[in-house]
Amino acid sequence: MSVPSNYKFAKTDEWVKVEGNIATIGISDYAQEQLSDIVYLEIEVAVDDNVEKEIQFATVESVKAAGDINSPVSGKVVEVNESLSDNPELLNSDPFNKAWLIKVELSNPSDLDSLFDASAYEKYCEERS
Repeated sequence: MSVPSNYKFAKTDEWVKVEGNIATIGISDYAQEQLSDIVYLEIEVAVDDNVEKEIQFATVESVKAAGDINSPVSGKVVEVNESLSDNPELLNSDPFNKAWLIKVELSNPSDLDSLFDASAYEKYCEERS
């Protein structure tokens, strides 16, 4: 399981990478491993929409299960990764680079304070396995 050291993680297995006031959001390697072969992704927000912390913004389906993807932070959507609608399998092969889901302009940077750092997230995943 890969856990980049410069990312933050939610208990619901979404990751956040922050650059300035822009948060890039995706699902963790642990999440994609649990789902197995991802076959469908629907991102339910568009550019200029607002997302709220812990509120669903996407749905993912695999051969094993379906799940909701929640935003780990609040803010305004500035970019959506449109390439994933035709290539949801990128979530399995490259969850931290090509398979980011949305980019959000943070409205409340303190949202990041409640997220795990990489080492705490690794420990959390080990406890669940």
